[in-house]
Amino acid sequence: MRHPMSRGLLAAFVFAGAVAVTAAGPIGPARADETCQSPYLPKITGQEEFLYVWTLGMEGVGDQSDKLVTIDVRPGSATYGKVIAKVSVGGRHEAHHAGFTDDRRFFWAGGLDDSMIFIFDVHSDPSRPKLVKTIDTFVKDSGGVVGPHTFYALPGRMMITGLSNANDHGGKSALVEYTNDGLFVATHWVPDGKDMRGATGNGADGYNYDVRVLPRKNVMLSSSFTGWSNYMMDFGKMLADEAAMKRFGQTVTLWNLHTRQPRKVFTVPGAPLEIRWAWGPNHNYAFTTAALTSKLWLIYEDDAGQWQAKAVADIGDPAKIPLPVDISISSDDRHLWIDTFMDGTARLFDISDPHNPKEVYQKKIGAQLNMVSQSWDGKRLYFTSSLLANWDKQGNDNEQFLKAYTWDGKQLTHKFTVDFRKENLGRSHIMRFGARSLYSG
Repeated sequence: MRHPMSRGLLAAFVFAGAVAVTAAGPIGPARADETCQSPYLPKITGQEEFLYVWTLGMEGVGDQSDKLVTIDVRPGSATYGKVIAKVSVGGRHEAHHAGFTDDRRFFWAGGLDDSMIFIFDVHSDPSRPKLVKTIDTFVKDSGGVVGPHTFYALPGRMMITGLSNANDHGGKSALVEYTNDGLFVATHWVPDGKDMRGATGNGADGYNYDVRVLPRKNVMLSSSFTGWSNYMMDFGKMLADEAAMKRFGQTVTLWNLHTRQPRKVFTVPGAPLEIRWAWGPNHNYAFTTAALTSKLWLIYEDDAGQWQAKAVADIGDPAKIPLPVDISISSDDRHLWIDTFMDGTARLFDISDPHNPKEVYQKKIGAQLNMVSQSWDGKRLYFTSSLLANWDKQGNDNEQFLKAYTWDGKQLTHKFTVDFRKENLGRSHIMRFGARSLYSG
């Protein structure tokens, strides 16, 4: 049986004990999820109009293929909260993450299983994206990188993190650069114990997951997860496999953004996932969460100008393995939303003191929960449910949804739900915003 998670098998990855969570004062307005995007990207600062959901095909559901689903989120629209377009890419590729080019005209999406990349035109008609290019040479182009994950816009470039490699399907991997036109540029392997590539630090494992940049400090951070042999394995089987449970990343790597040279490797136990930089002009720090240890980590520049990493808070009760997944920081650097997959809960942390975050609000969204996207003004939040095809829950707990809420600074209020199984769409994963105003004028 895949769920609930076997706590005994995962205990080695969990920091013992739980922190007491205290309530804070009034929660001010948050501004976010465009803040998880590249700083080189045009932002939607008004009302988002469309929500693009990169969706995993499910056997026996609809056309059974991965697809890009467009949902109308314009208040007052006759189709508000409804699916208005879908573009199937044919087959199941383990659809996972996606991102815009720096001009936001094209949307790149990848498959973790066979390393296919699909490029959609989202500017010609933002309400109806079109598949315009497919890249099936990612593994060959990159020199053996497998599993394109994060698609992150740099000037004229798409930086892609790989999760695995073609040699042993383990966690050693790299960052891969393409031009916006889809031409391969370079592969940058993550430091490991055999080749630090000039970086300092201990415990380098070569694992990879997310990437984010802070241009004014000329730094780039990458995190780590696990390889193809784990993320494509049935979750229950993986938990019972002692060797598999040792194959998770334990590092965050600091890079020179301009030269792509790794500078320092931090030990961050328990598979650190999404990275979010603070936005304040004097705030030189980022957050990440360790999935297997339920810890919130701070990566920061100290008073001596040296970069450091430390755990700053527990997320829920680590002994219960809540499994933190997606996170979203506010543009005023005051709050951080954290989704926990196992209990289906969205948690809000006050991070006004980044070294001492406190949970100030939580709400159960569903039986399982993965991604969170938030409007620039923080008044609208959207949640999706799927983690990985072989890791999602089973039976009635295998909910596949998009849920929309409003946020008034005190509580989330439900607006609408799209049931992706009833709509014959599949498993809902990453979301990104679209708007016609980006391409007008």
